[in-house]
Amino acid sequence: MFQQPEEQEVDALSRLEERIQRAVALVLKLREEKEAAQKELTETQQAWEESQAENAKLSEELNALRSERKQVRGRLEKLLDHIDQLGAGA
Repeated sequence: MFQQPEEQEVDALSRLEERIQRAVALVLKLREEKEAAQKELTETQQAWEESQAENAKLSEELNALRSERKQVRGRLEKLLDHIDQLGAGA
C-alpha cells in the first residue's frame, strides 16, 4: 500500500509538471485577453476621436445655420416693415 520513495518523487514531479502546464496555459490565456483588451481600447479611442471630430463639425454647422437663420429673420422683418409701410401709405 505504501509507495516507494521513487514513486512518491515521480508523483510529486508529475503534480509539479501539471501545475506548471496549467500556469503556462493561464499566462498564455491572459496574454491573449490583454492583447484583445488593448485592441478594443485602441478601437474605442479611435472611435471617440472620430466622434469628437464629427461633433466639432456638427457644432460648426449648427452655429452657421443659427447665423443664417438670424440673417433670414432680419431680412424678413425688413420686408414685413416695407409691406407695412406700403399698406399704411395706401
